[in-house]
Amino acid sequence: MRRSLPLSLCFAVALACGTSVHAAPGDLAPDLAQKLVDWRRDLHQHPELGNQETRTAAKVAEHLRGLGLEPRTGIGPTGVVAVLTGARPGPRIALRADMDALPVTEATGLPFASTARATYRGQEVGVMHACGHDMHVAILMGVAEALAGMREQLAGEVVVIFQPAEEGPPEPGEVFGAKRMLDEGVFDDGTPDAILGLHVWAGLHTGQIGFRSGPSLASADEWSLTVTGQQTHGSRPWDGVDPITVGAQILLATQSMLARQINIVDSPVVLTAGQFQSGVRFNIIPDDARLVGTLRTYDADVREDVIARFERIANGHAEAAGAKAELSVVNNAPATVNDPELARRVLPSLQAAVGADNVVEMPLQTIAEDFSQFANVVPGAYFFVGTTPRGQDPATMPINHSPHYAPDEAALAVGVRTMLRATLDLLEQRE
Repeated sequence: MRRSLPLSLCFAVALACGTSVHAAPGDLAPDLAQKLVDWRRDLHQHPELGNQETRTAAKVAEHLRGLGLEPRTGIGPTGVVAVLTGARPGPRIALRADMDALPVTEATGLPFASTARATYRGQEVGVMHACGHDMHVAILMGVAEALAGMREQLAGEVVVIFQPAEEGPPEPGEVFGAKRMLDEGVFDDGTPDAILGLHVWAGLHTGQIGFRSGPSLASADEWSLTVTGQQTHGSRPWDGVDPITVGAQILLATQSMLARQINIVDSPVVLTAGQFQSGVRFNIIPDDARLVGTLRTYDADVREDVIARFERIANGHAEAAGAKAELSVVNNAPATVNDPELARRVLPSLQAAVGADNVVEMPLQTIAEDFSQFANVVPGAYFFVGTTPRGQDPATMPINHSPHYAPDEAALAVGVRTMLRATLDLLEQRE
């Protein structure tokens, strides 16, 4: 049975979010609003790659201790977790923010732009919060502060999770952040009843929230195909086996497979090659070729079927040419599926926070998120927070992962209001 917020909590929310629980989108108490901007700019100026977020984690832990919490640090390996316990019994709700930046050289020209450099997979790179994780961290710090100020009115517990390496670790073969935190016992002291996550999004206006029930973000597989042939002179291809031609044939055949063998109406699939590496000289057919790419799916059975077909295609083309093919597929994140029952309960909270007209039903997104690792353990709900200022066309704005991505900082307050409202409603609900 859903219950409305108690009067005491309504008052507490009003203090945190402005004059009214239903204040205009983005309204926030001035002191907390300024803190959000200050935190975000500091984090933006000092970005860190996955599993290297030591400064970020230290800032987060210091803030949580200042709120009277006892954070656990060093989980997975730089993650931070803390539990805020209310004065009354109730459910346990987890909130997650990712902390890592990308190997992108910033080109925004902002006065607090990043000039950080690091090594990523053997290359020196610029480092930038090009996906908005600095916004995520600041938002969850703000939510934690608001909740800490009303703990005497709270029911249940809130677990705040600051996660490393959502974008992936800087070295190949390492485990992504969410799974590593789970493997290292992030829920050992109690499994949550639900988990919430958010992502800032250039495709929506500031003040808008994007949400959908069921499949939301795709599963992300990283695949690698090695084709082994036989080296020969480029002028005499019949003396060897050309792995480049075989690799190209396999890649083209996978696209025909998707178009003619998979029902992409029921469950969309994307299979893309991002690398094709082979040879060292213009007139030598090399021994081998290597293709690397990504597979995006929304259904586990469809994923397994596509991988099996890919492998059969690769082996068949290779055998026909006298070559060998070896396919390796590593899943970096399962599909993010918003639990339908939890989505039903969360949607009214999102609408209450920003207004029903500002909650947009998101289409399926082919991007991926390892928030899904948490949402496979407990029911999860994941929503998007718009970052394109009103009056500007989101379709023309630099998107997440762009070196020009500069989200509207007014979205920080929207994120706090929305996550706070959803959390408080879940704590007070009784099914």
